Amino acid sequence: MVNLTRVAVIGGGSWATALVKILSDNKASGKSGLTSLSWWVRSEEKANYIRTHHHNPDYISSIEIHPEVVNVSSNLEEVVTGADLLVIAIPAAFLEASLASCSKDLFNDKAIVSAIKGLVPSTKQIVGDYFIEHYGIDEKRIMVISGPCHAEEVANEKLSYLTIAGVGQEIARAFAATLNNGYIRTVVSMDVRGTEYGAVLKNIYAVAAGICNGLGYGDNFQAVLMSNSIREMKRFLRNITDTDRKINHSAYLGDLLVTGYSVHSRNRTFGNMIGKGYTVQSAQLEMKMIAEGYYATKNMHDLNEKIQIKMPIMDTVYQIIYEGKSAKKAIEKLSEKLV
Repeated sequence: MVNLTRVAVIGGGSWATALVKILSDNKASGKSGLTSLSWWVRSEEKANYIRTHHHNPDYISSIEIHPEVVNVSSNLEEVVTGADLLVIAIPAAFLEASLASCSKDLFNDKAIVSAIKGLVPSTKQIVGDYFIEHYGIDEKRIMVISGPCHAEEVANEKLSYLTIAGVGQEIARAFAATLNNGYIRTVVSMDVRGTEYGAVLKNIYAVAAGICNGLGYGDNFQAVLMSNSIREMKRFLRNITDTDRKINHSAYLGDLLVTGYSVHSRNRTFGNMIGKGYTVQSAQLEMKMIAEGYYATKNMHDLNEKIQIKMPIMDTVYQIIYEGKSAKKAIEKLSEKLV
């Protein structure tokens, strides 16, 4: 059994900040069993700012960070060494570079929770598979944390649900209990790969929803798009993993709906700007936040070139944001394939 009393969150974005809030609140209450909570952010300047001013200056700044509860550090090796369980919340596109200084031995006997919604670009692997292959982590020590859950609503303590997927069910249940509180409910699943791939795909479909919104399509069309998206996700997951799953559960359909429709969704926002005529670069610069769906589209498209699953919605998003095709014409063509 892995000791879950020493936890570290790795990453300085909005989702990492929200997870730090959940864990900090639970540690402060004394009910979680946490004896140590650390938070790694990339720069010492940012770490010092958070320690001094008690909030993340770049993301979800309304969340109060209490240095007496969480140790904020820019020393990655020190944070990893001092934890039993690592919650990885670095954007997938930057995961390898961020961990480049860490030796394989540093991760010995660690439990890993992926809070990342993307593929590792160089290998086209989901994060769990990447840690198993490159760091030798036992698959029973790998977990995935999935929504539906927006960081902004966590900040406001609005009731939210998280799915913790893990082959090692004892560990998954223990971590789920560590997260539970008055505004967070947790569900445990064994569908690790399906949950993680689903989290990647829903961001792509949210970009598609945003593009359609930016082009002026209404709620009726968006409902058809989301309905086709969940069927496309189901088709992909059925072909790539043989786990029996119910695609209408919160980890799949629920996460897709909140990401596709919510005003908090950065992927939908990114797509909306593309639909309104922004270039990819100008949309990224104006957002000042990372839309994981942008990177996920390229990586999933490259992966699917090998396995050849029918995915017209993903292909359309790829054509628009990577091949420069007219969003208006590409969505019109896609609309003829939707049912």
